[in-house]
Amino acid sequence: MLGRVMDNIFYCNLNNRDILRKVIVKIRLERIDTKEGVTVETLLDSGATGLVISSEFARKQEFKLKKIERLVYVRNMDRSFNKEEPIKHTVEVNIYYQGHRERTEIDVIEEQKWSVILEIP
Repeated sequence: MLGRVMDNIFYCNLNNRDILRKVIVKIRLERIDTKEGVTVETLLDSGATGLVISSEFARKQEFKLKKIERLVYVRNMDRSFNKEEPIKHTVEVNIYYQGHRERTEIDVIEEQKWSVILEIP
């Protein structure tokens, strides 16, 4: 499960064996600069308090990476530090789902199995 907490620490569990049920939806992500987009299967995570996108997917789709001021360190749910680098970038996108559009920033995370993970409020 993924979740952002105070003090620039981002908690995650990237091991899908722990996910008993997966809720997957197709969304459309649109680049702000060109208005070009891509449809992607997205994992909805009820334990998340943020949005993340795979660095590999973001680069492949040519999303413009925006450097963040303070690094966000990634920890596993057991509070140990994740072996991957801290979050250094976000991407600004329009998200489309069932006629709804929202402009938002998504954290870019390394070594992510899912292209995109969205929180369920």
